[in-house]
Amino acid sequence: MKPIDWLKEAVSRKDELIDDTQNLLRIKSLLDEENATADAPLGEGVKEALQFMLDLGDKDGFVTKNVGNLAGHLELGEGEEIVGVLCHVDVVPEGDGWTSDPYGAEIRDGKIYARGAIDDKGPTMAAYYAMKIVKELGFPLNKRVRMIIGTDEESEWRCVEHYFKHEEMPTMGFAPDADFPIIYAEKGIADFDLVQKAAQTVEDESRIQVNNFQSGRRYNMVPDFAKASLSVPYDQTEVLQRFTEYLKKNELEGKYYVDNGELILELEGESAHGMEPDKGKNAGLLLAAFLCQLETDAKSQQFFAFVSKYFCKESRGRGLGIAYSDEITGDLTINTGKLFYSHEEGGRLGLNLRYPVTLKMEKTKAILAELLEEEGFVIENFSDSKPHHVEESNFLVQTLKKVYEQQTGEKPELLSIGGGTYARSLKSGVAFGPLFPGRPDCAHQKDEHINIDDLLKATAIYAQAIYELAR
Repeated sequence: MKPIDWLKEAVSRKDELIDDTQNLLRIKSLLDEENATADAPLGEGVKEALQFMLDLGDKDGFVTKNVGNLAGHLELGEGEEIVGVLCHVDVVPEGDGWTSDPYGAEIRDGKIYARGAIDDKGPTMAAYYAMKIVKELGFPLNKRVRMIIGTDEESEWRCVEHYFKHEEMPTMGFAPDADFPIIYAEKGIADFDLVQKAAQTVEDESRIQVNNFQSGRRYNMVPDFAKASLSVPYDQTEVLQRFTEYLKKNELEGKYYVDNGELILELEGESAHGMEPDKGKNAGLLLAAFLCQLETDAKSQQFFAFVSKYFCKESRGRGLGIAYSDEITGDLTINTGKLFYSHEEGGRLGLNLRYPVTLKMEKTKAILAELLEEEGFVIENFSDSKPHHVEESNFLVQTLKKVYEQQTGEKPELLSIGGGTYARSLKSGVAFGPLFPGRPDCAHQKDEHINIDDLLKATAIYAQAIYELAR
């Protein structure tokens, strides 16, 4: 049989691919539990994005199924075994500082800019067109190929949990939701809260009272904005001067103003994916570090001293006594994704801890709990997604290595990541693209984008991969 030019097939569908990608990106598919309904359990936006993909599949002749408006699938081929392509259409909040509408899907300099462009709507559409190419070329397949579409990947994974309670588990598969060449290992991911214990404190009217402090919306995002409201019992000038000097010294942006007698401090940071907190500037931690320097009321002083001691300029857990690293997946990391304090309720931190595949979480959690007891904090709302690792000798890994080398001419290096993808839902599953080596990782950041040439190249790679795995 004549060799198939997979890139040529992708390029021949370029205009249609771009148009569908833009239309998907224009849907504001954010988790919205406040407005959830029985028909839209995670909000109308994510339901609309899921339905968009299912409608596209219906139009192009795939077998489609909506599974409780939490997930769905598109399928082609026949056979007992299933090759899964695991995607998601939900996105993280857009954040601030964009140079164009985060949901405008504007094209500039050969790139599509939008929240979800690289994580994960652009890659989802590349994988969809890869399936479409294989279908339209009419190749007989010995396995079914099933694109599984989730709507809660950026939060609690309720979509895949629900899906796999009702549907078959693929024999093998990949998630187009990370880096090329091949992600064969993913760190474990634990989300949890550290809650300040209630403590009787004596009010001291001579000290600054922290009325409210808040930063961050997701465990897995570095917060890019923080705000605090203070009652200052003396001339506010000193506090304002210190805040201005703090911003200048640390090269930060921020502002202050008075609202109903309260002094409001605001600070801007830089968002990044929680798997590597050091790539961002955590606005919450930076403002907490400043508040720690003030003479505030006893309860807030305890909270901000705790935050400053264990989390400011420290993302590896060294101060907490839980630092760990291995050769497969590298360092344990901690992202302080949510910070909250009020005078009435006390303080709370929302942490996203990503840990190496050889770490024993039970031991780490026990060490942490013992330290927290001494500091006056407790762990609540603990959830844990275990690490994932597929051996290099696995058929899936070997096949994808061959495909990547043939399509790029480059030797495929096996990678590990701190991010968590749907690949860990499968016993034999890996993350596979779409970010090519050398490209900046802009997931979860302002001006997120995907290079159109990369979108086409990824489509070609996915098409050959699907063909090779399923024939």
